[in-house]
Amino acid sequence: MKPLTKLTKEEAAQYINNAETVAVSGFTAAGAPKAVPGAIAARAAAEHAAGRPFKINLISGASTGPSLDGALARAKALGFRTPYQSDPDLRKSINAGETQFFDMHLSRLPQDVRYGFLGPIHTAIIEASEVTKYGEIVLTSSVGASPTFARLAKHVIIELNRYHPPILRGSHDIYEPDDPPQRSDVPVFKPSDRIGSPVIQVDPTKIVGVVETHLPDETGAFADVSPVTAKIGDHVAEFLAAEIKRGLIPKTFLPVQSGVGDTANAVLMAMAEHPEIPNFQMYTEVIQDAVISLMRKERVTFASGCSLTVPPATLEAIYADWEFFRPRLLLRPQEITNNPEIVRRIGTISVNTAIEVDLSGNVNSTHVLGKHMMNGIGGSADFARAAFLSMFICPSTAKGGKISTIVPMVSHLDSSEHSVCVIVTEQGVADLRGKSPTARAKLIIENCAHPDYQPILRDYISRGGNGHSLQSLGAAFGMHLSYGESGDMRNVKWAV
Repeated sequence: MKPLTKLTKEEAAQYINNAETVAVSGFTAAGAPKAVPGAIAARAAAEHAAGRPFKINLISGASTGPSLDGALARAKALGFRTPYQSDPDLRKSINAGETQFFDMHLSRLPQDVRYGFLGPIHTAIIEASEVTKYGEIVLTSSVGASPTFARLAKHVIIELNRYHPPILRGSHDIYEPDDPPQRSDVPVFKPSDRIGSPVIQVDPTKIVGVVETHLPDETGAFADVSPVTAKIGDHVAEFLAAEIKRGLIPKTFLPVQSGVGDTANAVLMAMAEHPEIPNFQMYTEVIQDAVISLMRKERVTFASGCSLTVPPATLEAIYADWEFFRPRLLLRPQEITNNPEIVRRIGTISVNTAIEVDLSGNVNSTHVLGKHMMNGIGGSADFARAAFLSMFICPSTAKGGKISTIVPMVSHLDSSEHSVCVIVTEQGVADLRGKSPTARAKLIIENCAHPDYQPILRDYISRGGNGHSLQSLGAAFGMHLSYGESGDMRNVKWAV
């Protein structure tokens, strides 16, 4: 068997042509390719300067880093993008209509690719810590949808990133389920169960070449816990501890899924500091800073995830202490980490962030003022719909108090009231389980809305008249319209 061909990033970019679909490894910036995408962007810029079109369709596991999404967006090289993003330049391109973006549940992506819903994949660009001439690929700090991409793509380009050490072999659990109607159960019964292979196996003849790099993941640190995020974390922890006391959560606790970001980190830290919450395991998408810190304190005993999304210094410290972390960490494909069947089976407690919540308990996770895409739905609804307990968290206000995150009706719907159990802001907790629409609305106002907005929201529901839900269609978006007109939701004037 011939050794694999070594390529420069510029040579690798020549395999990518206008209008082709490219799939990349990574889930967040962790494990995403960092060299070849920049060369593709440079090629696009050269083609545009010559008056020729050049745009690709890009599929990833989730978001990526600035050297991938950002570089391609700045080069105007993206015609279509799915399933998730978080780059400011790409967000600007999407909201300007320059890039067509399709927001997807992340658990659905690999199967939809296999079914051909997103068309054929010409090239997969996969970051690896090791690759053999026999087509064995050891991934780096994430799995995402790489197994599906690598298997289905016509060509595979490997970014062999020497930043990640060979010790990573064995850290990944690569498993692709059969597609319906042949699919059987996915045999994960607890977070630590292994069901697959440590490597991706592809036909080595598909690997057109290897680009060697030594580049850290483009992941940054989260902000320190603030007074607002600390209060949200304390409310979540107190609520869960009370549920244990009531016998509604087992005393041994349940696996936890947490969204990504400053508030989610604060929640995990508060849970770990609460004396009545036992040590726990994670069954989640993104393993972030707080999880690693809590592992060192042995408060988190195991974490199954799709990516290890931590700053470079943290990742280097993990690698330096690998004998401690090896038995405590496992990275899987996103259709396994986010699989609703598994989430329901193992009884996951799900905690995700919202942009806004309405008085019925509906959640908007994706759009600002119903129009401008922020990042995408990600995996939040994968977990929320199937979770043992589904919680959504957010500060009660934004933009210095000019926006209330508690509104009469969400301006965009991602998770409906039927999938939402509990709402938490720094003001308090609204347990919506078993509550009528009228009871939910009053509870959310009294427990979660900011005091500046409580009278406004009470006034709104007083206008609802008779009906199962206290909604007034003429006034439902009055607060949003007020912000658009005056820059402050508190200036609302309800429609008559």
